[in-house]
Amino acid sequence: MKKQKKPSRGLSDKVRKSKAAPEIQKNPFEVKINRKKFDVLGRKGKHDVGLPGVSRSKAIQKRKDTLLQEFRLKNKSNKFVDRRFGEYDSTITPEEKILQRFTLERQRTQDKKDLYNLNEEEELTHYGQSLAEMEKMTDVVDNDSDSEERGLLSAELTATHFGGGGGLLRKKSAGDEEEEHKPKSRQELIEELIIKSKQEKRERQTQKEEAHELTEKLDQEWKSIQSLLSHKTPKAERNEETEKPKLEKYDMMVRELGFEMKAQPSEKLKSEEELAQEERQRLQTLEADRLRRMMGDTGEDAVQASAHISADDINDGFVLNTDDRKTLAYQNGKWNIKGDDDDEEDEDDDDDDEEDDDAAEGEEEEEEDEEDDDAAAEGEEEEEEDDDNEDGDDDHSDLQSDEGSEDEDAQGSEEEQAAAEEPPAVSEQQKKAAQEAARAELPYTFKAPQCYSDLKSLLQNHSSEEQCLILDRTIKCNHSSLAAGNKAKLEKLIGFLLDYVGDLATQNPPDLRTVNAIIPHIYSLCQMFREAAGKAVQTLIRDTVHSMEKTLEVKDRALMPGLDMLVLLKITVLLFPTSDFRHSVTTPAFLCISQALTKCVVLSLEDVCKGLVLCCLALEYVSLSQRFFPELLNFLLGLLHLAVSNKHNTGYTLVSPFRQKGRNCDLLVLQDPKASDGWNRKPISLKTAHRVPEEERDHYRLSVIDSCLDLVKRCATLYKDLPSFGHIFQPIRTLLAKHLPVKSYPAPIQDLHREILEAIPEKPPQQAPLLFKKKKPIALKLFTPKIVQILDYGKKRGNTKEEKERERLKHKYKREFKGALREIRKDTRFLAREKLNDVMGRDAERKRKVKELYGSLSTQEGEWKALKRKKNMS
Repeated sequence: MKKQKKPSRGLSDKVRKSKAAPEIQKNPFEVKINRKKFDVLGRKGKHDVGLPGVSRSKAIQKRKDTLLQEFRLKNKSNKFVDRRFGEYDSTITPEEKILQRFTLERQRTQDKKDLYNLNEEEELTHYGQSLAEMEKMTDVVDNDSDSEERGLLSAELTATHFGGGGGLLRKKSAGDEEEEHKPKSRQELIEELIIKSKQEKRERQTQKEEAHELTEKLDQEWKSIQSLLSHKTPKAERNEETEKPKLEKYDMMVRELGFEMKAQPSEKLKSEEELAQEERQRLQTLEADRLRRMMGDTGEDAVQASAHISADDINDGFVLNTDDRKTLAYQNGKWNIKGDDDDEEDEDDDDDDEEDDDAAEGEEEEEEDEEDDDAAAEGEEEEEEDDDNEDGDDDHSDLQSDEGSEDEDAQGSEEEQAAAEEPPAVSEQQKKAAQEAARAELPYTFKAPQCYSDLKSLLQNHSSEEQCLILDRTIKCNHSSLAAGNKAKLEKLIGFLLDYVGDLATQNPPDLRTVNAIIPHIYSLCQMFREAAGKAVQTLIRDTVHSMEKTLEVKDRALMPGLDMLVLLKITVLLFPTSDFRHSVTTPAFLCISQALTKCVVLSLEDVCKGLVLCCLALEYVSLSQRFFPELLNFLLGLLHLAVSNKHNTGYTLVSPFRQKGRNCDLLVLQDPKASDGWNRKPISLKTAHRVPEEERDHYRLSVIDSCLDLVKRCATLYKDLPSFGHIFQPIRTLLAKHLPVKSYPAPIQDLHREILEAIPEKPPQQAPLLFKKKKPIALKLFTPKIVQILDYGKKRGNTKEEKERERLKHKYKREFKGALREIRKDTRFLAREKLNDVMGRDAERKRKVKELYGSLSTQEGEWKALKRKKNMS
């Protein structure tokens, strides 16, 4: 025999077991062998051999059977499931399947047919006796009772027909249950039943008649005593006869809570639009009233016009003021009804019982209240009797004349009352005075100004209070929520108000009181329209800076900004934040102040005042951010230099716009040494920025020096934490300690001078020079290998058994996770490929059908042309 070839030792078990092993052996390109790079001594060499083509085809086939089928059936619910008996049971032959199915079908139909059918072979019995042998009972028991027990069966009849202790033809005696009598015949039993039923019917009829007689008797007795019950005894006698049961504390508390005032819902908070609408309506109403008063209409005419006059009014002056309606109140734990006692007596007894139950006070208080009620009731009864006598038989006597119906005293009192109610007559002079007063009043509604001249004409010739009132009413009448174009009008109003404030500041003298009153309205508008306010302020600052730059280009120096610009810079501080690192409005204003302190020269005491204002504003700009402002300190040093009389060997250096010597370098030097005797500390007025009086110049110089020293002190407090604090303030300390004539100044200025010298160090601290940061030298690269000890090479780390198990599970989890990701990617590629094949198949089918259509159309076209040619030839 031919020996069978053994499989190759290098192939794996998967390759050997596969059907394509011989072909794979012949085709070496189908086998993949993982060869090792080097051999290890003492280790058996086993190369991994695999069949990637076979594995790939098996995986694709498996995906076609599972994943592809699920994809085809996705979102489909019309799946047919064969539930026939034995359909998927391979152990049963087809003949057995048919036999079992036939048996089950017959059982199912047989159960439905025989559900209510009685088998003829079975015999029905009752208490052991056959029902078929019993005689049919055709007699009907007459039972036409009209009582409430109609339709009920007696115990004997029930026992006879349905058992109940014996057979149908048997019955036990009532006296002795153990002894059994002879059974009666059916005829006897029926006769007994008829007799008993007739007897019961007669008894029920008798009971019904007796009940009817008793009801009629009771009705007659009730009518006899009903008249007695209608007359009620007085309350006092009833209380004496029957004592009222006192309520418990719990019942009293329940009733008090029931009548307690419930919490009222609070009014809904109104929105800004609703408040603006209400304010506008109020102003319009007041304006209409003012215009009416200007036309001479008095208040009483309006009242008469607004009062409604009935068509039945005969205009006789009669006023019906009486109100006969009762009022109901709950006071001191009981009802308090104000009304006639006759009406109370006509109420039902149930109401009286409720009033008696509601009494919660002591017996003495109840008796006093009852006595008062009785007295009031008697008085009301007397008044009613008098009225009846006066009125006579006519119930409408109040519409008749008053002749003989009332006394003379009553007539006199009514005439006096009518005279008091009539308003006094208004003379023509009073009307004219009211018209003049109405014309003098400010209107309550204003239109928003369309240009600056409109605003100026609207506010001129009015006091500051009236101007504020006009602005307030203008803003309220033109609120942005009332109309679509009001927002643009109010945004323009911000720029107009800023221009108007500038004009007020440039007047001679400046109207600073009105400026101070208008600023709150600018602030409120800025809160509503912040962007528009920012643009308006930016425009004014930009114009000022441009004009200053033009002047510097021509003359190389500029004058101090006017009071209008100073007011604008102050308004900018109030409207916008100054602590931001960069702001669209405050940053340009800050730069404008810096340029003014650097480029604007000081030529007079008025310029000194303006410079001090700029210094105050600069300090206010940097007070929150603590930003260093060198121009501020340089300007303060220059102002103090103006107070020094000896300008030689000063020891400090001045920077522009100040000079060491010159014509205007002695502006703050005192002309009169005795001026300090009558000096008092007071704030500098902004009005001095226009003109300083000649007789107050020395006092003004002292006030300027005092303000300048105060600013230096505040700057020292602000910048004391800077590392270069001593170096920055060293020139100022030199000037204050060696050159400023402090001894000729008043005591408050000397004290302030001493505090500044104490705050500034005499010598600035020595600082270490700046050096580059030292770096650690970089070591040279060495070629000595780094030796690292490795324990248990090739094995998982872990000392204890739990740690090793944890490492093993982590390694297994990572491996499974990677395998799952690999399979998911393969599934995704497989589905994408199948989808692409479906799309390409549909496209190919569509192209084929299109070609067929084109072919058929071209054939038809050719036949039509051939037929046409034949016709033309013929």
